[in-house]
Amino acid sequence: MSHPNAALTPRHRLKVARLVVDDGWPISEVAARFQVSWPTVKRWVDRHLAGESMQDRSSRPKTSPKKTPKAVSMRCVSLRRRLREGPVQLATRLGIAASTFHRILTAARLNRLSYLDRATGEPIRAYEHPYPGSLVHVDVKKFGNIPDGGGWRYVGRRQGEKNRSATPDKLKSKWGNPKLGYAFMHTIIDDHSRVAYTEVHDDETAITAVGVLHRAVAWFAEHGVTIERILSDNGGAYRSFLWRDTCEALAITPKRARPYRPQTNGKVERFHRTMADGWAYARCYQSEQERRDALKTWLHHYNQHRPHTACGNQPPFSRLTNVSDQYICRASAPSSDEPKHGRCHLRRRLTCTCGFDRAKHDGCHPGRRAVCHQQRAKQDRSHWLRRFADRLSCPAAPAGRSCVRTRAPGHDGSRLNRSQTGDVSGPLQHGAERVHHGVVAPRARRPVRRHQPRGGLHGMGVRVAEGIPRVLSRIRAVRRDILDRLEHDCPGPRPAA
Repeated sequence: MSHPNAALTPRHRLKVARLVVDDGWPISEVAARFQVSWPTVKRWVDRHLAGESMQDRSSRPKTSPKKTPKAVSMRCVSLRRRLREGPVQLATRLGIAASTFHRILTAARLNRLSYLDRATGEPIRAYEHPYPGSLVHVDVKKFGNIPDGGGWRYVGRRQGEKNRSATPDKLKSKWGNPKLGYAFMHTIIDDHSRVAYTEVHDDETAITAVGVLHRAVAWFAEHGVTIERILSDNGGAYRSFLWRDTCEALAITPKRARPYRPQTNGKVERFHRTMADGWAYARCYQSEQERRDALKTWLHHYNQHRPHTACGNQPPFSRLTNVSDQYICRASAPSSDEPKHGRCHLRRRLTCTCGFDRAKHDGCHPGRRAVCHQQRAKQDRSHWLRRFADRLSCPAAPAGRSCVRTRAPGHDGSRLNRSQTGDVSGPLQHGAERVHHGVVAPRARRPVRRHQPRGGLHGMGVRVAEGIPRVLSRIRAVRRDILDRLEHDCPGPRPAA
């Protein structure tokens, strides 16, 4: 295909050749008409006479005498899969450059070791179904129960054996050791969104697996996901007639992975590894019941808060559409009894579905951090001081007249001066400011004294000491003004002045 700026497309090349061959036009006139050179016209005329295509030829050379032989390329791929070493180490075995070895690996999509399966060395063929519910994976993971007092992973082998022996109401083995049993994790995870549903049971029988499937189908349906296919391994529960009949009753197509090939069901296998690191062995649990109670919180964190690399570093719930818990923070409009002042009625309060403190919980959805000013003011009164410090207005100003008032540092408590009568003529008081509808105009600068002592008791220290009372007096006056305005606009509890 010709490049975008080509003067002649394949269709125009054929037209040029036909004008010269069929109509007998001179090559120079055809070149002037199409604004190309005469060698270009001659080239396409010759190709047309030879019966060749008007498309661009390949730029690849006919022969490449220094090209790496195909046998060497295949040997590179074989060594990479078998030894799993880098290009520098493997290139010395074949006597070629490391850059050549890396180019061969890149062409074969084996330039990263993460592209190879750990167990077999075969390239990983990742797949993902196009929408939620198209396929779900199911599997069972076994975790040993934790004795009372903590397991050996955190307290050590000796103390762990003591805790295991001291755990009551447990059966004994033939060697006299207590049998703590296992916690069977029944997990169903969606192939597209990676949203997981997990239950803890004491067995992995077909009856238990069928019960988990019924509850998982109902849970996914609440979130707008309809399960169509389910993929499992070749465990006894998933080969039973009860499992087959249940899937048929729920209109689900059951599928099983190839024997001794857990990579096909790799999504749920990887989830179990993540669950072991983030929940099962994350901290020292004092009992098995304590660990099981923590599962619900961790599962909520995984589905709605934890970034997932397969989901573009977003939580798995972000791939579900039109569900009630799709957004980590849901918006709720302020109630009718709340006062709507300023811009508060234009904003919506955002509350995290998990009930955590929004200001302390960093896992919530980014960009949704707006909180109603009325709600924030109840938590932090200083917010109002910052918001209304430069937005003071005069409610007593006549209609159509600019609201101007003065504020003096040492004022005796009255807030308005000359604004109620509309008299704005005359100079302002010393240190006063003009306020035009919430905009504070800068006051005039004082004349600078050129000859002043630079230090000592009669210098800068005296002026600073004399200015502190005036600054404090002004701060108290502004604070009284703000609190009076707050009480007038937004009635409610206020701190002492």
